[in-house]
Amino acid sequence: MAPLSTRSLLLDLASAGSRVVAVGDRGHVLFSDNHAQTWSQAAEVPTQVLLTAVCFSDERHGIAVGHDETALVTADAGNTWKRTHYSPEARQPLLDVLCSGADAIAVGAYGAYFVSSDRGETWTERKFEVQKPPAQPASGAGRGQSSVNGQVAGAAEDDDFDDGLDGDFHLNRIVSASGSRLYIAAEAGHLYRSDDAGATWAELPSPYEGSFFGLLPLNGDSLLAFGLRGHLFRSDDGGYNWRQLPTHTQAMLNDGVRLPGNGVVIVGLSGAVLVSRDDGATYTLLQQPDRRGLSAAESLGVGEIVTVGEAGVKIIAVGSGR
Repeated sequence: MAPLSTRSLLLDLASAGSRVVAVGDRGHVLFSDNHAQTWSQAAEVPTQVLLTAVCFSDERHGIAVGHDETALVTADAGNTWKRTHYSPEARQPLLDVLCSGADAIAVGAYGAYFVSSDRGETWTERKFEVQKPPAQPASGAGRGQSSVNGQVAGAAEDDDFDDGLDGDFHLNRIVSASGSRLYIAAEAGHLYRSDDAGATWAELPSPYEGSFFGLLPLNGDSLLAFGLRGHLFRSDDGGYNWRQLPTHTQAMLNDGVRLPGNGVVIVGLSGAVLVSRDDGATYTLLQQPDRRGLSAAESLGVGEIVTVGEAGVKIIAVGSGR
């Protein structure tokens, strides 16, 4: 138990019903039942590795992943945990995990890709294989074209996607959109999409060669992708075409969250907080005075978010937009 755990390095947040659960350094797991005002530390967590991500499929069942290919599960909303996978000899961290009912997918460094069909009790490693991009709708502007700063980046032919599709890129973030559609953000500008809940994956045209660390699905086929040096891109056709959005920061962007109404907030290093009130079309930078890095965010309502990062837990007022 660590009395100062709320001020230690924390990397991810997830909601378990009305409870908020955070994970981070030395296997710390924290939870709050009063809208992030006060926190308790989980007493039974059988690891001291850095935990990188957490998700919940319902208000009780959750999964946390981290370094040394560690996976933990809880069936009591994060009060107690047990370890179900651990492979330090693999020398690769798991970086994110997605819960969907009894199914789960964990991704990580060097193309690590694990699946579970029993809420994380058992895991199967799969080779992350990528197909050519799916056919673009006829109304699109030409498959493989990306609009950056108002200019259309050159169209890519099918053969351009054959090189390095199965490379062992770090898979940084996996998110769920509507239906069975999933997205993965990866290093070196790679973006992937699945339309069958992860059974198969296709690489999307990318507007940027730097690493992506976050994705945020919006309404319909709209999607935000963000990462190094404040780069933020939006697609309104499921990832076929992209346009760059001004952020007024060069800080690495790590996570995004939707607020009630049309609010969107994106957080990153150096205390960067980007706030949008028009469903992610334009942003205002709310630079945090302490400039401490922010890793993840969850909504506390229209005007507040709770974040975690290098200084632990922090509640940030983002305005009501009225």
